Amino acid sequence: MPGFTTTADTLIGPDKDTESEVTTVRRQRRTWTLIVACMGVALVISSMIALNTALGAIAVSTSATQTQLTWVVDSYTLMLACLLLPAGAIGDRYGRRRALLIGLAIFSIASLAPVVLDSPVQIIASRAVAGVGAALIMPATLSLLTRVYPRDERTKAIGIWAGVAGSGAVVGMLGSGLLLRFWPWQSMFWALAGVGLLIFLLTLTVSESRDCHAPPVDWPGAALIGSAVAIFVYGVIEVPTRGWSDPVVYCCIAAGLVLAAVFGFVERRRRHPLLAVRLFARPDFTTGSATVMVLFLATFGFFYLLMQYAQLVRGYSPLQTALALAPLIVPVTMLSGFSFWYLPKLGLRLVVFLGLLMVAVGFLCIGRLDLHSSYVDLAWPLVVLSTGIGLCTAPATAAIMSAAPDGKQGVASAVNDTARELGAALGIAITGSMLAAQYTRSLTPRLSAFPEPLRRPATDSLAKAIEVSHRLGPQGDELTDVTRTAFLHAMQSSLFVMAVIIAVAAVLVGVWSPGRDGTRLRPVRWPTSRRTVRCAGKRRA
Repeated sequence: MPGFTTTADTLIGPDKDTESEVTTVRRQRRTWTLIVACMGVALVISSMIALNTALGAIAVSTSATQTQLTWVVDSYTLMLACLLLPAGAIGDRYGRRRALLIGLAIFSIASLAPVVLDSPVQIIASRAVAGVGAALIMPATLSLLTRVYPRDERTKAIGIWAGVAGSGAVVGMLGSGLLLRFWPWQSMFWALAGVGLLIFLLTLTVSESRDCHAPPVDWPGAALIGSAVAIFVYGVIEVPTRGWSDPVVYCCIAAGLVLAAVFGFVERRRRHPLLAVRLFARPDFTTGSATVMVLFLATFGFFYLLMQYAQLVRGYSPLQTALALAPLIVPVTMLSGFSFWYLPKLGLRLVVFLGLLMVAVGFLCIGRLDLHSSYVDLAWPLVVLSTGIGLCTAPATAAIMSAAPDGKQGVASAVNDTARELGAALGIAITGSMLAAQYTRSLTPRLSAFPEPLRRPATDSLAKAIEVSHRLGPQGDELTDVTRTAFLHAMQSSLFVMAVIIAVAAVLVGVWSPGRDGTRLRPVRWPTSRRTVRCAGKRRA
């Protein structure tokens, strides 16, 4: 036919060019999805820690009690933790981008509410609703990546996501510190709502990801695991205030564990389970989950101690505290981003063992700080600590995601996120209870020279002791020195115990972990995995 040839020489060139163009477009879409996903997870993580710097201003403005201030932070954490697994399943069933958009809308509206409704109860309620939105956001961000990236490129994308997630707390502290430097506490809620709206608009440009024949959401299982996590986390949250021996604490923790066991029993017998509990029989999946939990136990326990040390002992402002902790970001992001290179060479077992061991060493090094330590004395242990965190954060997350089938990436992401939330709650509970007990024990014998009315507030916390000391004149300086010394001893004891816990966890996880080929184990078959097919036209990236 005129104008038409079928020779190989004429066909190869155009086909190659077209294939190259398609590949470039796909890479651009994947990169854009990665950027949006990282922004989403950074928003959720930074929102967890940002309000801690504004609690003093909120207390003065709203006359909130100490209990109410605690729940301004904890209501968000509680709702986020208990809804992650159901939210991940909803994303798998109805669309991960759709779940992300709904979550961002809920988060943004709830974050804007405290600007108008400023009573303590209203702020607590709005933060709880924001936690609902965050529960939809967090698993959707990671599962979007694992579905849009092919398996041979997922480790790199997960590493970048994990690095951003690991740095989110410091980013939140820096942002909140800058805002409070120039504007009132309401500016933080304006910022959270504005960033949430921006990410919502950007998410509209991302392709949808869902499985047309995904099984229905296991609502009974979702109710069971949501209740289990909520009751357990509530009990853990109350530990620093009530103590481990309080009936509310141990009853809630026991009830949460019992409900989790019932969930496992029920799920093994369901045709379409929310979570195939036999995944935990896989060394890579269990290693990843346990490592993520221990890492966030260490991270948030560390933040709980060091934020008080920096502000109450060293006298740093919130912004100065955030800048002091900024060195954490560099090793975490760099090592997470390069996990695709060192993980295949070293293997999951060695990476996890070395990473957790370095975290334990970092805690011991930070325990050497005293009242007159310089910033350099703090900075180099931070590098050791963050190197350990960065070394195994991304590999642990990749192990969780690679163990689950493609149709359950939202649930696998939710397991990863739930492990983070449980670890964070446990870290604050353990360090908070140890710090309070050791502080009171160390301080009580040293208060005999002070009037009786001063002893009770001084033993409650270092913050109250410093507040009282400002009204005592010359004797106030003596009280400040005594209480700061007691706090330092309590912090050192807490850091030592945390180091031991993390070191033991490193050995146990290292023994259980798979070797160099651990990330290439065949995924456990899901009951519905054979029926799950890709939606035509829904996954163009």
